[in-house]
Amino acid sequence: MATYSFEVLANFFEQFGVMDFLLPFMLVFTIIYAVLQKTHILGEKKNFNVILALILGLMFVVPHIMGYYPLGYDPVLVLNETLPSVALVAVAAIMLLILMGMFGTNFAKGAAPLIAIAAIAFIVYIFGAALKLWDAPWIFFDWWSPETTELLVILVVFALIVFFIVREPKSTGTRAMEWVKNLFEKGGEGGHH
Repeated sequence: MATYSFEVLANFFEQFGVMDFLLPFMLVFTIIYAVLQKTHILGEKKNFNVILALILGLMFVVPHIMGYYPLGYDPVLVLNETLPSVALVAVAAIMLLILMGMFGTNFAKGAAPLIAIAAIAFIVYIFGAALKLWDAPWIFFDWWSPETTELLVILVVFALIVFFIVREPKSTGTRAMEWVKNLFEKGGEGGHH
């Protein structure tokens, strides 16, 4: 019974344009308004910030409703397709930081830049997939497949494990390798000795 009620509610939202008009408009309006308020580009007056955010929000969704955007490049459709994946990456990053913080060290603090880089890479991939950039023939060759990606990841992880096992204790490396070494040996910056 409850599932049916949620289906009716979802159909209601779909019929009255909540997903295609209201939510994307509110999101763009809020982000633009917050940036304008924080940066004071137009001065201290809220009126200008509200009007500009309103105009940009409407310019974002009205062409979608009217069907003016070219096929495959409708930003509202891209937004509706990517936001669930972006939210999933955000939740995964926060859960990872919580789990690392449970060990009682500053490992989470030291790993935060690494998690940020991985999150940015995922965001680029998610938006590229929504825009069908990765389907272009100039990105991947005919021999590239999901199995190739899995093999590459396995080889990189194996190479890192072998490197950390057989390396000399006093060896000096690049700054990135020193950062990774400190991350795992001391538990991040200011770790316990």
